[in-house]
Amino acid sequence: MKHILKLSAIAFLGLVACKEEKKEEVVEVPLIKPYAEISIKEGGEWQDGPRNHKEYIGGTFKNVQEVEVPEEHTDHSWYIRYEGPGWENKHVGYRLYLDWRNAIDIFGKKVDSIVLPAVGQDGFDSYHEMSDWGADILKAGKSMGIGGYGRIVNDTVRHFETVEKTSANVFNTDSVSGVHIDYKGWQTATDTLDLKTKLSIFSEGRHTKAELNVSKAVEGIVTGIVKFDSIPLVQKSGNTWAYISTYGTQTLVSDTDKLGMAVFYKLSEVKEIKEGKDDHLVVFNPATSYTYYFLGAWEQELNGVKDQAAFTAYLNELLQQLETKGTLD
Repeated sequence: MKHILKLSAIAFLGLVACKEEKKEEVVEVPLIKPYAEISIKEGGEWQDGPRNHKEYIGGTFKNVQEVEVPEEHTDHSWYIRYEGPGWENKHVGYRLYLDWRNAIDIFGKKVDSIVLPAVGQDGFDSYHEMSDWGADILKAGKSMGIGGYGRIVNDTVRHFETVEKTSANVFNTDSVSGVHIDYKGWQTATDTLDLKTKLSIFSEGRHTKAELNVSKAVEGIVTGIVKFDSIPLVQKSGNTWAYISTYGTQTLVSDTDKLGMAVFYKLSEVKEIKEGKDDHLVVFNPATSYTYYFLGAWEQELNGVKDQAAFTAYLNELLQQLETKGTLD
């Protein structure tokens, strides 16, 4: 499998200093730009691992603009830093497992500066432990995480176990950052599909915009939210948009801190809301394109959403914006 690499033009984004004209002191302010990256190992080699799959041993991580996933790569093969592309703004970060799982995870942030360039540099999965910047906070398990995508076949959500080729590239501008992912030859049931996705995060808000384009309209394309038995699902509909959401103690880092998650979808694109084994599912009508939004809101954010009432008010405000403008961009 051909391996495409291009060096990223995006350098480490941290804090910038500015000087007021009438004062002597230098004031540090957080960057307001969003950020996306993907980082792979170079200088090592693929070796047989203990789980009957290859592992990338040695080498150092290097940010790249574009990558075609090698055939050897799977979960926990130590090749991609935090196992896939990541994207963030001052509120929240996300990552997608760029392997058969294809779930989307949440990086809860306790700071309002850019953190992804340092995540996973001091130990491959060190981000599972709480640090000054925050941590990986979502218990994704066997689900699609938050806003991930797959296909439900005979009541089972099929992830990306069989794909001929997967490639990804990141993009960064002053107002929007994210990742394009191109899946060729994704096999589910008796269908072989090509799928292109675009996941975008903006300077403001916690949401990611997901845009999916499928080569053929089929039944069962889904997104959703990881399901916990103790956390009820909330649904609300407007005239053209709706959302599903959960709120409660559903993080990796604490038995007490609260996390809210939501998926916003167009009523015209969705067949039903369905309970899966691991997910609350939004099941789409057969089509070749879909647009939806997803978000996580963690109570330990700076100036974050602190309780369920505030989270509900926040979601209803976003729903009203979608009803009025049709977009959260």
